[in-house]
Amino acid sequence: MVGRDRMYLRIHKNPQGKVVAVCDEDLLGKVLEDKDTHMDLDRYRSFYDERKAGAKDVEEALASFDSANIVGKEAVGVAIKMGLVGKKDVMYIKKTPYIQIYRL
Repeated sequence: MVGRDRMYLRIHKNPQGKVVAVCDEDLLGKVLEDKDTHMDLDRYRSFYDERKAGAKDVEEALASFDSANIVGKEAVGVAIKMGLVGKKDVMYIKKTPYIQIYRL
């Protein structure tokens, strides 16, 4: 459905800068793990869960940041579409894409 808010977005501001956290709606509350990687989106729910957001909201948040943690097909797709990362930069836990971006 076009226009539907299908991601969670939280912007953290601290002395080190602005951290943008984005997670697909269907992943929040889950634990993702494979042989080498563990990501607990239940225990750390509050890191991502401030408000529901659509692609336009995420694009606005990612217009300016110092670091970003992005999890899920839709959320990672926004970052790729914006040119912040390439498809080769995306990491996976099983089939779930995620990226971490740091601006130095």
